[in-house]
Amino acid sequence: MIAAMAYQGVSYRYPSSDAGVFDIDLAIGEGELVAVIGASGSGKTTMLKLLAGFVLPDRGRIAIGGRDVTGLAAEARNLGVVFQSYALFPHMTALDNVAYPLKVRGIGRAERRREAADALARVGLDQRAGHHPAALSGGQQQRVALARALVFRPHGLLLDEPLSALDPGLRIEMRDEILRVQREAGIATLLVTHDQEEALSIADRVCVMRDGRLVQVATPRELYDRPADAEIAGFVGQSNLWRGTVAGEGQVATALGAFACDTGGLAPGAAVTVLVRPERVLPLAALEPARPGLLPGRIVADRFLGAARRIDFAVTGGLVRLETHSQESVAAVAIPPSAIRLLPDPNVPHGGRTRP
Repeated sequence: MIAAMAYQGVSYRYPSSDAGVFDIDLAIGEGELVAVIGASGSGKTTMLKLLAGFVLPDRGRIAIGGRDVTGLAAEARNLGVVFQSYALFPHMTALDNVAYPLKVRGIGRAERRREAADALARVGLDQRAGHHPAALSGGQQQRVALARALVFRPHGLLLDEPLSALDPGLRIEMRDEILRVQREAGIATLLVTHDQEEALSIADRVCVMRDGRLVQVATPRELYDRPADAEIAGFVGQSNLWRGTVAGEGQVATALGAFACDTGGLAPGAAVTVLVRPERVLPLAALEPARPGLLPGRIVADRFLGAARRIDFAVTGGLVRLETHSQESVAAVAIPPSAIRLLPDPNVPHGGRTRP
């Protein structure tokens, strides 16, 4: 099967700098939405620029629809791009903004206006066709930019932080809209975002970048449940991370105590990082001595999140972070064996660790 868009051994280093991307191999299938996440400076935007043709690789090959486009200029790659700023022409109406790519391609006025009107209807903006960008909300401008990126039926769609300028509530609505339009179009899509929740909620696969390299490519569920190392575990979602040592088959020792878990054939004495997601920690209103992984302690922070609580729970040897819908008091917590995953990187601080 020919990938819709592909990086094949691609590297690019910015002039007079150590920054760039290195040895990137990634194929995006027809109709697939792949998200790229990573810390600032990790190389995720550079990946998009390389695919778009805004920069050319030092080494490797870029392919679109099986065709080598490595040396082609951006305008010759037939890719739709939605920028963070939307880049709409302020003097043009929504209809004219969407029709502009067709005008550049020499499509007649009547046909391009008809195609643009259809594209606006697909994003629910047919009633705003005559409005200029200044008269549109941020979400409406984003829809216009999306319609414009798709109106000429590109080979692929590139989304560069498309929701970062929107209010949090509108972001959720618009990411669902992007997914709906992308699925209807059946178009291969690369999404660059700093918002992990956005990536996990709509992507078919998520790529994590670190220092210009892809360190894990997985489905959202695999990435969350089976991160490749402790740094990824701490970056994607909330997490408890503790140093540990395999004490024997089925048991790991930590500063908080010993826990039963799947040790995956690791030899006794092996250094590991113990990962437990906060929602997998069980809050207990009373001590239950027979409960596996029981840790008595006390609440040191209790954050109200509406439907849930995020609690910092101090125990002997450290801190446990938990998230619960229960409004009862917490006298102890329990960590079931199934909640524990052992990771190969032991170089994390003692105690709980969470992303803000």
